[in-house]
Amino acid sequence: MKEAELIAGATQALAQHGFDLHARTKLAPRVKGFQADAILTLVRDDGREDLVVEAKRNVNTATMGAALAQLDQAERATNLRGVLIAEHIAPPTAERLHGLNRQFIDVAGNCFLTAGNHYVYVVGRKPNAVANTTGAKTFTPAGLKVLFALICDPDLANAPQRTIAAVAGVALGTVPTVLADLRDTGRMLQTQKTQRLNTTKRLLDEWATGYAQTLRPKTLKATYKTPKFAAWKTWNLPENIRWGGEPAATLIAGYLRPGMLTLYGTKPAPKLLIEGELKTATAADTEQLVEFRTPFWGETIDQDGRPDTVPIALIYADLLATGEARCMEMAQRLYDEHLARLFPAA
Repeated sequence: MKEAELIAGATQALAQHGFDLHARTKLAPRVKGFQADAILTLVRDDGREDLVVEAKRNVNTATMGAALAQLDQAERATNLRGVLIAEHIAPPTAERLHGLNRQFIDVAGNCFLTAGNHYVYVVGRKPNAVANTTGAKTFTPAGLKVLFALICDPDLANAPQRTIAAVAGVALGTVPTVLADLRDTGRMLQTQKTQRLNTTKRLLDEWATGYAQTLRPKTLKATYKTPKFAAWKTWNLPENIRWGGEPAATLIAGYLRPGMLTLYGTKPAPKLLIEGELKTATAADTEQLVEFRTPFWGETIDQDGRPDTVPIALIYADLLATGEARCMEMAQRLYDEHLARLFPAA
């Protein structure tokens, strides 16, 4: 479904609930350089309210962090309360959004809205049958790898395609297709002689959403439990292993006490397994966990953080993918302090 279809379907589903609550959309004006997906006008017996819309086809516990980051941007730009609209929001995601007091509507009729004297919370409706649609080439696993390489090094856009393929860790034939798709969708800006990535926060969050949905699940190699969890800062990591997620954010920006340790590397070093007393975790283990993830990029990716952490854009995306409030708050801080100048909100 396209954004307009999602918004129309969700507002129709809302009207079918029988509440004295009506909705219509109007063209969203550009505010401070920001273009919202739509402005939803709720008309009630006790008044009316405009809500700014962020429409996403797929929203789940892994992708909702990036979606909410975009909704936050929309709320700040328009000074309106926001509502997340999706094709379907399953109960686990709906419950998390409700717990965060974030409004949502889906095409199936699930929703959470607080408007004036009205409080609407519906969860558990099954998704409607919809036709499968093919995503843009950019948001396939290989396309996401290329986009990640360009996010880490925007100047790479003018490098030979063979170089881009090597940095991204993809086949050479992938690159021209992805670059063409980026140009066609306005994510790559082109002049007569050069091209450059349209580096905005929306692009960063779009990549984070696609990564959480498509690429991230494939990177998890193993999960361990360690009695030395609290002493993680003293661990001596081999050169080919880097911190990601919560510990990486703590090293770069502080403030966060990790609840999960994330490591990226081709395989755990025996010395690390011994010194960290890492044992394979079981389904019953819920604390003191270390997740080991496989890098999905080429060896020459630009490391813009510390030598012992993965690139900051990936740290940001991994924090959002947790769907946890404290991690999403840390992701926003990381964006404000380290990414905003490279990927401005407007």
